[in-house]
Amino acid sequence: MQTATNHWDTYQNEAVTEYTIENDNGVKLAILSWGATLHQLMVPTAKGDKNLVLSYHKMADYLDNPFYVCMGIGRTAGRITRGTFDLDGQTVHVDPNEGKNTLHGGPHGFNTVNWAGNLDTTDPDKARIILTHTFKSTDDSFPGDLTAKMIYSLDNHDRVTLAFEATSTALTLFNPTLHVYFNVGDDQLISGQTLQINSQEHLDLDGEKLPTGKMVANAGTPYDFADGQNLGKAIRGLQDIPEKGFDDVYHVVPGADDMVAKLSDPQSNRAVTIKSKRNGLVVFTANSFTSDMKLTTGAGQPYMGVALEAQGLPDSQNFPEFGDVKLAPGETKRDEIIYDITY
Repeated sequence: MQTATNHWDTYQNEAVTEYTIENDNGVKLAILSWGATLHQLMVPTAKGDKNLVLSYHKMADYLDNPFYVCMGIGRTAGRITRGTFDLDGQTVHVDPNEGKNTLHGGPHGFNTVNWAGNLDTTDPDKARIILTHTFKSTDDSFPGDLTAKMIYSLDNHDRVTLAFEATSTALTLFNPTLHVYFNVGDDQLISGQTLQINSQEHLDLDGEKLPTGKMVANAGTPYDFADGQNLGKAIRGLQDIPEKGFDDVYHVVPGADDMVAKLSDPQSNRAVTIKSKRNGLVVFTANSFTSDMKLTTGAGQPYMGVALEAQGLPDSQNFPEFGDVKLAPGETKRDEIIYDITY
């Protein structure tokens, strides 16, 4: 295991630090302090290293668009309808940032701050990047002051584990994720890659992408990835809808070893298997990427990557049947997402 800490950029007069871990197989994980952003997940190839995730050259580019590219998301992933929910008999209003709704933790969520970090190298088979920040209720409008950790680790089995930990001074919500965009192939687009999801249904969403509370069966439709499906074919099956691709929430049932999804590229034989104990997976095929996005692989265009966001089903505080994402005062809650890499 090799580790490094480097000054990567300066944003809003703050130093942005890059923490890197390289395992004994040459797989490298690079995390940025701002937004707890997954900047690089590099694997060795015959032609040099390949980054399996989308990334930018500068911190400002990460934040100069609405796509949250590979950034930490919290306190809550997804949309909160009208920024309003009931909590222990009290009606709570949090700040909106998408019309009247609150998206991905609102205007002062996990992606908007510079986290304090350090490297832990005490385990010879695994190194960790530990990022910490306290989100004051007066800053992000959620109840309670939330002390959060995002802990990235890379081991010698080519496995990245992301743990989210939090405690709060008052009853609040906690349903974080990582808005990671993968492209595991050598082509600029994901059209040739195969996606499998352990899911039989997805959420019915209204015109504002808000859950209605209903589920829609996947079987017999382009939304059916239970046995694996070519992404290009699936996207072509959705050309008659406004998105012309996927921006959907799957109700997942974790399978063996908590597997919820697998993205693979038949040409390179690279793949990432995503494992989670939670019941939601957002799939977004970058349908609305624009050419002014200055990604390291080139100007933005639709289908450059696929976001696979493991989480609890969104807006569950307004739909209790979706699950419980409350965090009691003094309680420590922990969620994990595991990314198993093959190449």
